[in-house]
Amino acid sequence: MRDADRQPLLLAIDPGSVKCGVAVVSADGVVHSRGVVPTEMLCSELSSGIATFAPIAVIVGCGTGCKQMIRRIEQAASPLPVYEVEEAYTSEEARKRWVQDNPPTGLQRLMPQSLRCPDAPYDDYVAIILAERWWRQQHTSAQNETAS
Repeated sequence: MRDADRQPLLLAIDPGSVKCGVAVVSADGVVHSRGVVPTEMLCSELSSGIATFAPIAVIVGCGTGCKQMIRRIEQAASPLPVYEVEEAYTSEEARKRWVQDNPPTGLQRLMPQSLRCPDAPYDDYVAIILAERWWRQQHTSAQNETAS
């Protein structure tokens, strides 16, 4: 694929005091990378993600510790713009998506899906949802500008 054909990428972060969800998501919704990292490792993860994927921006969920996290990110990712994204209900949505993506095994298959709880952190799913929200918001803004 030529660079001109490549979709722009975002590096999305679900900040937390102990761990952070990180995802790289393109404008067409393709998830190129995702993971959960300890908060103290976020800056090195950012540097690696920026070098590997060359995103156009970094987005951060505007939840707990957002302002402090943005300052740290701006220092680590200085050339990239950093944007806040509304984080309301992302954890609930991420939990549902995790349950869908991780089918039950054994006796858990008998349990209703609504009662299943993730057995691993799913902060990376929150980061994906944040990126999807940002891309939708950009698309809506562009449509509104075109309609004006």
